[in-house]
Formats: sequence, C-alpha cells, structure tokens
Amino acid sequence: MVCGAKGPRPRYPRVWKTRNRIGTISKSAKLVDCIKELSNVKEEVYGALDSFIAWELEFPLITVKKTLKTLEDQREWKRIIQVTKWMLSKGQGKTMGSYFTLLNALAEDGRLDEAEELWTKLFSENLESMPRVFFDKMVSIYYRRDMHEKMFEIFADMEELGIRPNTSIVKMVGDVFQKLGMLEKYEKLQKKYPPPKWEYRYIKGKRVRIRTKPSCESDDPGEAVNETEEKADMNSNEMYDNTDGSVDAAEEPIYEVHNSS
Repeated sequence: MVCGAKGPRPRYPRVWKTRNRIGTISKSAKLVDCIKELSNVKEEVYGALDSFIAWELEFPLITVKKTLKTLEDQREWKRIIQVTKWMLSKGQGKTMGSYFTLLNALAEDGRLDEAEELWTKLFSENLESMPRVFFDKMVSIYYRRDMHEKMFEIFADMEELGIRPNTSIVKMVGDVFQKLGMLEKYEKLQKKYPPPKWEYRYIKGKRVRIRTKPSCESDDPGEAVNETEEKADMNSNEMYDNTDGSVDAAEEPIYEVHNSS
C-alpha cells in the first residue's frame, strides 16, 4: 500500500504488542528465583506459585517442568516436593515422570514414610504397567538404609511381574546375599542374571549398541547405587542383548516373600 506522499506507508509497532517475548527458559529461571527466597511455609509457597500463573491463559506446564529440572540440578529437594505437590493439586502433570520426581525428592529429603506411601499408591494403581525405574529406585533406597527385607520384597515383586532387573540392581541384591551368607542364592542370582554383553544408548538421538565393561567381583557395590541414580530416568534406554526385558515365567524365583499369617 502506498500513502498520499507517494511513498511506502510507514509501519509503527502496535502499542498492545510487545517485541520482547519471554520464553519458557526465562520464565522458569524467574520462577526458581521467586520461590528460592521464600520460607518453607506451605501457604506462602503455594500463594507465590498461584500469583505467578495468575495471568496465564493455560497452565504453564513446560515452564514448571523446566523449573523442577533446575531445582533437581541444584538439589533443592524441599522445593521440588512443594512445587510438584502444588502442580498435582491443580490437576496438572499427572504423569509417571512427575511421580518419579516426587518419589526421588522425598527419598533424598529423608522422608521415607511419605516415599513408601507414594510407592504403595502407585504400585497398587499400576500393577501391570509399573515402569522398571521405580523398582530400581526403591531397591537403591532400601539398600542405602540396610533395609534388606523390604529390598527383597521389591525384588520378589519384580520377578513375579516378569520385570528383568538391570545390572546395578543385581549387584546390590548380590552384595546383600553375600553379607547375609546366602551364598546359594547369590550363585543362583548370578546364573539367572548374567551381565549383558551389550547395552543400547541414545547418542544425539541415534540408538547405538555399546559393549559393556566387564565387572569385577571386587567392585564396590556402593557404585551400583550411584549407577542407579544416574540411570534413574523415565527415558532410560538400557536394554539387554537378545532379551525383551522380561523374565521367563517358568524359571524359579530366587527370593520369595513368606507372609507371617
């Protein structure tokens, strides 16, 4: 369009539009700075979170997820618990990833009773479809605290449901068998779950097969806990060579839980 001065019509920015767009990264950083300065009072934290999203047309789920990731990198477990519970109370983000983030934060913050309560709730509601990473997390939690009986119960549930344990879980359970003098069960465990020769990882979006490192009997089992923490991700891509991640139902379970009743 040409104006009366026979030149291009001048264009001016709209007054109701802004040139500076705030992305989710900037919003999440602002949210982290906002809640880190608050006390641990539930009403104060929830009020600040409500005021932060007051003018949003939709719940900023991506922003909250990035905030949780930043808080996890900073090991702010109390804040992760508060933000996750607030998000779930809004009916948003009810995914297994959110529940795993909450479970991990509760365990790291020393709130074992709440972590066990959450695990029991999730396990009862998702009996046939529970992700393996939840079993790995609970086994590592009990291993750290020398709660061997509960660790064996989780391992027995994995075998009953046909979920194949990864290498770190086999190391931790085998270490406990050795400490308790259960050598027969330890040998049976090593025979049933030998270390895999290959594992699959995703590098720059591509699935790559990598030969696993040979494990030694003298390795510190505490490293298995760290390995579990690193691989405890909802996008865990570890697989076994020539296996589908399940256990043959015909095989005899290594450890059975006997009810006292």
